[in-house]
Amino acid sequence: MNGLLNYINLNVSKNLLTTKASCKTCSKRKQENKRRLAQYVSDTYGITLNTGSMFDIQVKRIHEYKRQTMNLLHVITLYNRIKNNPNGDFVPRTVFFGGKAAPGYMTAKLTVSLICHVANLINSDPIVGDKLKVVFLANYRCSLAEVIMPAADLSEQISLAGTEASGTGNMKFMLNGALTIGTLDGANVEMRQEMGEENIFIFGMKVNDVEQLWTDGYDTRKYLARLPELQLAISQIRSGYFNPGEPHKFTEFADHLVANDRFCVIADYEEYVKCQGEVSDLYMDWVKWTKKCLLNIASSGKFSSDRTINQYATEIWDIKPVEVEINPSKS
Repeated sequence: MNGLLNYINLNVSKNLLTTKASCKTCSKRKQENKRRLAQYVSDTYGITLNTGSMFDIQVKRIHEYKRQTMNLLHVITLYNRIKNNPNGDFVPRTVFFGGKAAPGYMTAKLTVSLICHVANLINSDPIVGDKLKVVFLANYRCSLAEVIMPAADLSEQISLAGTEASGTGNMKFMLNGALTIGTLDGANVEMRQEMGEENIFIFGMKVNDVEQLWTDGYDTRKYLARLPELQLAISQIRSGYFNPGEPHKFTEFADHLVANDRFCVIADYEEYVKCQGEVSDLYMDWVKWTKKCLLNIASSGKFSSDRTINQYATEIWDIKPVEVEINPSKS
């Protein structure tokens, strides 16, 4: 019962989140958590991070449908924009990837390798500097998630609509005050219902749009023809720009993406990059950003295990709670 009461109280607290004092407290706690993650990265990888940058995080199993590749294409696009206009006004961003690839899943293992090559080049480029950093967090696990999730500004939940059964990491990021960029897939749908569509960044095709795309005949070349930034990013991967020591390592990877884009990375790229621009714009207004973070936290009560088990007990198991008396003297 306490969990259910807490769920109710959490939602009531939405009315108390309009003050600047609340935003300052939340922002202070977030910065403390970002410094803790930055210290871990410094100690583990020797990379110094700008804790004033947006901490943009995607940690989950490495799989094509979860579209880490689309996230990486956005990173490469940002890199190219910075290189083309070093004095431009960019919102600093630190992009974290983490997750494990199945031993026999070669595409997933190549994805991890590509992320690391891209990270090495970007992190060592003095022109890029603190505007953009990329970190692959090795051996992602529960104890590391306890450091990562409280530090996140942005949670990447970008699977192709209709492919994610549910997902729970998105809920944990939400509870820890990260804003979500994602598709209408899995638990993102319920999260949006709870927090309101104005407090989540939704982009991309819906399930019926994906079905229609395949019915009509999905041709990646039509998208590439009008997206020069995407063309360039894929060309750089194909040519070995990020891995000159092994220039052909990702040639087949890039060709496969263009020829057999099963999870519509190329089709959703344009909307994804546009939505990321909206994320950057909002991040510059810390009060508006932090209010949305607080509203995310206050909307997360529905996803508590107490509420879930109570609903299962009522609607599926048809059982009622039993009061248990505990006598301390006999324990």
